[in-house]
Amino acid sequence: MGRGTNVQNVIRDLRAAHGRMTQQQLADRIGVTRQTVIAIEKGHYSPSLEMAFEIAAVFGVPLDGVFTYRAGRQKRERGTR
Repeated sequence: MGRGTNVQNVIRDLRAAHGRMTQQQLADRIGVTRQTVIAIEKGHYSPSLEMAFEIAAVFGVPLDGVFTYRAGRQKRERGTR
């Protein structure tokens, strides 16, 4: 089971605020599958920078109005397995 990403988002809230846009409608607008939108919303997948900008453009907000980076998660030190 994956731990997710350090990138958090408010896509679900933005979809609701934009006329209850469905995940499928957002997926169609940015050219991905609904499953990709679900994974991004749940924090299981970090979109490419280009896709992140496309998502922000759909909602007419800046990138940091959609995504935030949660720093501070512990990562393995280099060389340890």
